[in-house]
Formats: sequence, C-alpha cells, structure tokens
Amino acid sequence: MSEFGVDLDFGADGLVPAVAQSAETGEVLMLAYANRDAVERTAETGRAHYYSRSRDELWEKGATSGHTQTVEEVRVDCDGDSLLYVVEQEGGACHTGHRSCFYRTLDGENVGERVFDPDAVYE
Repeated sequence: MSEFGVDLDFGADGLVPAVAQSAETGEVLMLAYANRDAVERTAETGRAHYYSRSRDELWEKGATSGHTQTVEEVRVDCDGDSLLYVVEQEGGACHTGHRSCFYRTLDGENVGERVFDPDAVYE
C-alpha cells in the first residue's frame, strides 16, 4: 500500500485523470489531471487540487475565480489509474462560465448552463 491507503498508478507522465462530480446532483463537472502533490494537497486540505498540463503547475480549483470545489470523497478506480473527486461545487466548474465543462454535444449544441461571466472573473 502507498501513503494513500491504495496504490495509485500515475503513469509515465506522473499524472492520473481526475473527474469532478457534484455530490449534490451526480453531474459530471470536469476532467482534469492530478500529480502526486495535487492528490496529497486535496487529501490534506479537503479542497480540489489539480495539475495543469498547459501551465505546468499545481493549481487549486477556484483560487482565482472563487468557484471552489470542496471534496467530500476521493474514489479510486479498480486499476488505480483514475480518480473521482466527489465535490460540493461553488459556482461554475468550467473556466468558460458554465456549470460543467461538458456543456456541448458532439454536434456543437450548447446544452449547459452558463453561471458566470468569465471576462469579469478572469480580467
């Protein structure tokens, strides 16, 4: 066993996919990646932490926007190579202003709810 109580497989790039799901509704809010440090900080603080591949840095969800994720539980899949963060979402999960990052269909139809103006939040 690892320091987490289960063995996690962070893969060759040191990352594991982490899905955020609303504890209240079960809605899938977003998919991001976590490295070991992000998982440790999430477990220690109860706030969702991820690793940004594009910025190459650890980030706490909502540190800039105020749209935080309080983590109720972290679940690990059967292979130990993906995580499910069960969260209380404050505001929107998506940087585009939508409640969920999964707000479009494959055909491009917008089926999601915009809950904030990203231009006002990320000035």
